[in-house]
Amino acid sequence: MNPGRDVTMQEFFDLSGRVACVTGASAGLGRGLATALAQAGAMVVGVARREPELMAWAEEVRSAGGRAEACQADVADLEALPQLARQITALAGAPDILVNAAGLNPRQSADAVTPEAWRQTLDLNLSAPFFLAQALVPAMREKGWGRVINIASLQSARAFAKGVAYGASKGGIAQVTRAMAEAWSPDGITCNALAPGFFPTDLTAAVFDDPALVERLAAQTCIGRNGRPEDLFGPAIFLASPASDYVTGQVLFVDGGFTAK
Repeated sequence: MNPGRDVTMQEFFDLSGRVACVTGASAGLGRGLATALAQAGAMVVGVARREPELMAWAEEVRSAGGRAEACQADVADLEALPQLARQITALAGAPDILVNAAGLNPRQSADAVTPEAWRQTLDLNLSAPFFLAQALVPAMREKGWGRVINIASLQSARAFAKGVAYGASKGGIAQVTRAMAEAWSPDGITCNALAPGFFPTDLTAAVFDDPALVERLAAQTCIGRNGRPEDLFGPAIFLASPASDYVTGQVLFVDGGFTAK
């Protein structure tokens, strides 16, 4: 926002004219967030490995009047991320907003964690968000405005069974978000993270297949229920928009008060 100019509340949350990139856009929370950003006015480039699902998402957004492009890629291929950044830019222009939503949870007990699963989890959940942001930040810096939104987790602050590798990656994402903010916010690029509670997604299918466990988790929240995809949309639009100009280096828990109890 321009200092000293009166703005409407709608302008605070308007993403018209912005380009957003969302990884993991073919399914789950990533797909929902990509659609929400398009509904807020952004041109959204969705990135994911599964091309049919990704193309279906893009067509769904366009059919509803939004703007979307699909870019098939595996963001865990760290060496290819600079090229991916160029592909994204060629499709829609240099992104103003990056949402790192691609993720993996191998759900291995501590005794069963393998080096391969450990590397895969940290590469996708922790390394890829940083290195893709690193590749996109120069263009944001030239504009003097940018948004990086990472996806943290309850496991950024809590330990859960079979969550050693995942928890390590999500603890790391909370810290790398703060480090990104320290490095890039002087250039007008805010860096924050959303930490969802329990939401029904591909990653949490094992949880939501157990009705008794679902009930116990809902009871652990202050609100008394588990998350719905739309519960994340408002916080994401806030962090992506001018409304959050003075918010950076933060992890926002969207968990119904799970971590408050």
